[in-house]
Amino acid sequence: MSSTDSALLAGIIYYSQEKYFRHVQQAAALGLEKFTNDPVLQFFKAYGVLGEERTQDAISDLESIRNHPDTSLCSIMALLYAHKCCEIIDRAAVQELECSLKDARRTASDTALYYTGLFLWLVGHHDKAREYVDHMLKTSSSSKEGYVLRGWVDLTSNKPHIMKKAIKYLEQGVQDTRDVLGLMGKATYFMLHQNYSRALEVVSLVTGASGGFLPALVLKMWLFLAQQDWEQAIDTGHRILEKDDSNIDACQILAVHELVREGNVTSVSCFKPQKAADRVRDLIKALEMREPQNPSLHLRKILVVSRLCGRRQAILQLVSSFMERIFLATSSCARVATELGYLLLLHSQEKEASLWYSRATKLGDNSMAASTGTIWCHILKGELEEAAHQLEFLKEVQQSLGKSEVLIYLQALLASRKCKGEQEVTALLREAVELHFSSMQGLPLGPEYFEKLDPLFLVGIAKEYLQFCPKQPQAPGHIMSPLLKQVALLLGPVVKAAPAMLDPLYMMAQVKYLSGELETAQSMVQRCLELDPTSVDNHLLMAQICLAQGNFAMCSHCLELGVSHNFQVRDHPLYHFIKARALSKSGNYPEAIKTLKMIMRLPTLKAEGKKLRGPTVQPSERVSILLELVDNLRLNGELHEATKVMQDTINEFSGTPEEMRITIANVDLALSNGNVDMALGMLRDITPKQPCYMEAREKMASIYLHIRRDPRLYIGCYRELCEHLPGPHTSLLLGDAFMHIQEPEKALEVYSEAQKKDSYAAALVSRIGQAYLKTHQYTKAINYYEASQKMSRQDSLCCEQAELLLKLKKFSKAEKVLKQALEHDLVKDIPSMMNGVKCLLLLAKVYKSHKKEDVLETLNQALDLQSRILKRVPLEQPEMLPSQKQLAANIRMQFGEHYVAEKEYTKAAQSYKDALSYLPSDNMVVLELARLYLLQGHLDLCEQQCAVLLQTDQAHEAASMMMAELMFRKQKYEEAIKLYLQVLEKAPDNFSVLNKLVDLLRRSGKLDEAPTFLQLSKKASSRAPLEPGFNYCSGLYCWHVGQPNEALKFLNKARKDSTWGPSAVYYMVQICLNPDNEIVGGEAFENMLAMSNLAGRKEAVQLGVRTAEKLLGEFYPHSASGQNQLRLLQGLCLLATRDKANMEAALGTFLEMAQAEKDSVIALLAMAQAYMLLKQTPKARTQLKRLAKAPWTLAEAEDLEKSWLLLADIYCQGGKFDLASELLRRCIQYNKSCCKAYEYMGLIMEKEQSYKDAAANYELAWKYSHHASPAVGFKLAFNYLKDKKFVEAIEVCHKVLKEHPNYPKIREEILEKAQGSLRP
Repeated sequence: MSSTDSALLAGIIYYSQEKYFRHVQQAAALGLEKFTNDPVLQFFKAYGVLGEERTQDAISDLESIRNHPDTSLCSIMALLYAHKCCEIIDRAAVQELECSLKDARRTASDTALYYTGLFLWLVGHHDKAREYVDHMLKTSSSSKEGYVLRGWVDLTSNKPHIMKKAIKYLEQGVQDTRDVLGLMGKATYFMLHQNYSRALEVVSLVTGASGGFLPALVLKMWLFLAQQDWEQAIDTGHRILEKDDSNIDACQILAVHELVREGNVTSVSCFKPQKAADRVRDLIKALEMREPQNPSLHLRKILVVSRLCGRRQAILQLVSSFMERIFLATSSCARVATELGYLLLLHSQEKEASLWYSRATKLGDNSMAASTGTIWCHILKGELEEAAHQLEFLKEVQQSLGKSEVLIYLQALLASRKCKGEQEVTALLREAVELHFSSMQGLPLGPEYFEKLDPLFLVGIAKEYLQFCPKQPQAPGHIMSPLLKQVALLLGPVVKAAPAMLDPLYMMAQVKYLSGELETAQSMVQRCLELDPTSVDNHLLMAQICLAQGNFAMCSHCLELGVSHNFQVRDHPLYHFIKARALSKSGNYPEAIKTLKMIMRLPTLKAEGKKLRGPTVQPSERVSILLELVDNLRLNGELHEATKVMQDTINEFSGTPEEMRITIANVDLALSNGNVDMALGMLRDITPKQPCYMEAREKMASIYLHIRRDPRLYIGCYRELCEHLPGPHTSLLLGDAFMHIQEPEKALEVYSEAQKKDSYAAALVSRIGQAYLKTHQYTKAINYYEASQKMSRQDSLCCEQAELLLKLKKFSKAEKVLKQALEHDLVKDIPSMMNGVKCLLLLAKVYKSHKKEDVLETLNQALDLQSRILKRVPLEQPEMLPSQKQLAANIRMQFGEHYVAEKEYTKAAQSYKDALSYLPSDNMVVLELARLYLLQGHLDLCEQQCAVLLQTDQAHEAASMMMAELMFRKQKYEEAIKLYLQVLEKAPDNFSVLNKLVDLLRRSGKLDEAPTFLQLSKKASSRAPLEPGFNYCSGLYCWHVGQPNEALKFLNKARKDSTWGPSAVYYMVQICLNPDNEIVGGEAFENMLAMSNLAGRKEAVQLGVRTAEKLLGEFYPHSASGQNQLRLLQGLCLLATRDKANMEAALGTFLEMAQAEKDSVIALLAMAQAYMLLKQTPKARTQLKRLAKAPWTLAEAEDLEKSWLLLADIYCQGGKFDLASELLRRCIQYNKSCCKAYEYMGLIMEKEQSYKDAAANYELAWKYSHHASPAVGFKLAFNYLKDKKFVEAIEVCHKVLKEHPNYPKIREEILEKAQGSLRP
């Protein structure tokens, strides 16, 4: 029996429910081959015939099984149904069947009741079906099939409270069994309740048990689509086609996928919708072949394609031809005619649409659709009075039938064509949008969703909205126009669901452009051009975006590119208008005026006039052209002509919707003539009922603030706006105005008042938080964010709250806020995932200061989530791909930065390479990779990366600096200096470069040339001596030439600056603590001057320490590195006291710093210095040996040099001159001016009694100390004496005694002996 074959019967019931009547017949016939003469299968075969409206054949088949006990009742019921479907009803047969029905009911078995209930359910009589199934379950409570059927009956009810009960029956039906129909019911239940993952689990049970059961695979495909997992949905579709090469559902999903996701791009150079057309052709072929006599199914399956075909003519032709064939097959079906009319109407073929609507009306279809379609055609043809008359009648009818979004839209359309006010039209449009989206509520993504979404209808609404939106992009920082916001909201779902549909994507790009989001708009238009490179509108919009960005060359290029793809671009008035604006922005006013006058000669399209051949100008476009002409004439100095054109424009458009726009432009002309009172007078005349009232008040406010300098009147304008146009938007404007004039307390009052009316407005919450921050009420700001989050959890506010807590160093609280945001974020839509990435990146930032060990794990989570976004974005929102790739690259860069901080350079290099895989030409990533290679000492690799940067941008400052450092490392000093000079020639006030140049000159032994470049900066700007950067460079130069007091004066002028201050304070403290730049902890040299005046020396040290402590008391670093610097300097102050307790305390600080930062050069050096002063030389040597192995970097060069010198000092004391010499040569390799290195080399030579070599080294030490060190002078003179260079010895003695007259021993032991040796 067929009832024992669960999959067979489930398949038949599935096809019956889906109205696949030929499939029902084929499945039943296949079953009859296995179960010969089975009455149930014969019944369903007859039911399939009946569904195809072959009524007589169905009656004949049903009569043959009427007497079988299992199918008697359902057959009689079906016969009655069939007879009533006949054109001429056989009353006698019906009467006889009704009598038989009563008898059959009395004697019906449970099985008979089951099949009768099943039949009634399939034909849509749910209540009757429920009665029969309940009756069956009373007599046979253990019937699993009965419970399954009852579940299905409730599941397909249109009453939500009944639908909820379905699962109870379905669970009972599948208990202890794998009933296929029951499991399909459960899966459908979960799908309808949007529990897609649970539904997939259930479907997998069916496919696992019955792999060849196609309905389960089809359901699985729709479930994947409901989850917005297009990839798996399409894969499943292909799997179905492998089993059934003409499966209707699989063909449908592939066609929809091509239309909404792929966009038919088969070639970069041309627009070929071939693949989509092939898919649609396959669907039509499958419908005609597999369901040849099922026109209602044909219409149902093709409707989604008709809604999504957009402007693709090839597909439009296929669909309209197929729908015409459907109409011929059911010429009495008015719905097909109505749908054909609607299809043509959306594609602006109102004449053809009107004929189909007339045909639908003649067929007796008095439905709203045919009537509204006819009215729509009248409006588009300019027959407004006729449309108004019919619309009035329909509005009366609508009250009894319920509201229709199309009818409301037509009211808005008519009001717009009749030049009614903005408020009236936009209110109707808003209502139409609300009605439209309410009908889609709860629908999963699928054919029905796309059909009800109706993208082109929404595009039509968006176009009407844009009539009242600003015509030029908003400046950055301005609040987005409420109308533009509404257009973005209504287009959002369309662009998300169908990112490859050109019309909505282009419209959204236009909205983004007008909102001032130029980069987003640009990426959207780029996607549009990929879809259709021949589109005139897209090329023109791209040119407008480039113009708004100030990229005039690119604007011209876009226009020419448009012409190369489509010569008709040149016929478009907008092409010439954009060209004129580009000329104007470039300062070529005469050419711009000439172009504008040429466009003005084109005819203007009248609102109700006939269509003109050739290019025409819309009234709004003509106004834009005239106003641009006025502006160019004014800028060209032709004020009289500008005034004349303005007056002509006012006269021409008086009484039209454009009048107010012209008035606003006239205000600008009056202001340029210096007539402020006239301008204000014109603005005052604009009343609150006029469309430009808000713009007029904002312009008036701007005049009061910037020209009249009156903040009271400025605020008064916004108060008037709030009074006449109350709402969140005007409240935001008033609050922002208060913020603009630095009155955050009043802004806070306004925002708070506005929030009481609209408590869930995220913009208000954000602004209130910012106002609290401006007033330094940080605790209140935190509490406010917390309260707002409790009322309405919003990820953007979570991030703001976390950023505030991070600034306040409340890391634990910031972590908690972000973790809560991430816990609740289970939604899989792209915006939520993007917020998740933002939260994770903020959390990683928190962990950098709080839990360094968790940074990597958090970044990995962010990268994983971003990778999932990147997989979906190309299909769902391709215009966002560049920005999302940029974010992925930034995450990889953060990995690199973390690894660099941890000194894991190999992993860092890999991270930067991974970043380049997303953005191969990203200069920032290339620069970081080059820096890393330089850090690792891979000079050739670094040079390669710098060359790449300089190829793309010859003026790339950072690359030039790095290349200069490379040249220095390769000892090509002239080339390095040349690179710095190239940058300084372009920007002499670039003190960052000047600082590096001074350092390079010192390291290359050419510090004497530094004053020349300092003078060049002075000449370039008279303000240079006042600049902190200049003073810092001057101070550093003085310090290096041995003028500590002069250095302190210059550095003091820079220490309050946020950029130069921290470094200036660092050097000032170092100078105070060690003015002679001695090697701290070094014992090889004996400072005779200090030894001769111990008391004075001690007092100078104490003064230096007090000064350094005072400087640090005024030093308040904000960054973590700044805090570390402060701790280090405080430790060095303690060290300078030479008090044992203080030195041990300093050592403790240095140990903590070394533990916190692995291999910190500065911390290890400070530890070594402390150990040396505490006479713990072995411990000092251990730390210094670690530093001797560290790679040289410019950032750590000073500290590495000091560490090498100190270790050399230890080796000298131990007599290990070879080891010391090696370290000293390394110092000189990286710093040719290192006088201490030469001094130590001289000491080694002297110890070895090589006085000539000692003198040569001391001579270099004397030279590079700029004759400032008397100790070096003494040693040089002594070695000259030993080498019998008496004259040179005498000269050096005189120089030392000139600066230090009381320097000990030099007069007696050297000068007098040298003079005595010269006497004969």
